[in-house]
Amino acid sequence: MKATQTNRSADTQLTDSIVVQRVLEGEKELFEILMRRYNQRLFRVVRSYIYSEDDVQDILQDAYVKAFTKLYQFNNQSSFSTWLTRIAINEALQIIRKKKRQMTNYGKTESLENVFHLPDTNTMNPEKQAIKTETKILVEKAVDALPEKYRVVFILHQIEGLSNPEIAACLKLSDSNVKVRLHRAKNLLKEELFKTTHDPSVFEFGNHKCDVLVANVMKRIQDL
Repeated sequence: MKATQTNRSADTQLTDSIVVQRVLEGEKELFEILMRRYNQRLFRVVRSYIYSEDDVQDILQDAYVKAFTKLYQFNNQSSFSTWLTRIAINEALQIIRKKKRQMTNYGKTESLENVFHLPDTNTMNPEKQAIKTETKILVEKAVDALPEKYRVVFILHQIEGLSNPEIAACLKLSDSNVKVRLHRAKNLLKEELFKTTHDPSVFEFGNHKCDVLVANVMKRIQDL
């Protein structure tokens, strides 16, 4: 048992390229490493486009399965994370186009209440709990109100922590365009609200959701 645990721990330290190569050589189970490594980022970027959490979960699963089936196409010309993020974005955009064809207006179907996670309120007095809750609600509404092209750039930069060149690569934009959109997003949110959202817990993908997603995708790819 200890040897197995040690091997698993060592595997998680492997670079993306090595994991990809070993998966291509038949070690399908190692794909889980890549999923757990990038679940948070993909969840956040897809959530930038899609309001329904159920749709987000479906898109993530489809994106991972597509990435697995197309893994042989990854050529290391860009980082694996960028390649994977592009796949997730494309899946999200396909869903949006499909829904737009089905509905005249693609509306917001869900608030961000299930995405933002508050700290343990047991350690906070009622007044602080109320303030924190109200702040989160304001943040949710402000971020949701951003136009899509600004929202995704803001989330990738301010919440996920990607650099401008990384965002440009993921969204296939120029660096200057990324800067313009980020600046516009900050202005729309206003300075005080922007400071409030400088928080890595925003759009957090909880452990339970991560485990469920991993289990579903690993089950699907075993038959491929």
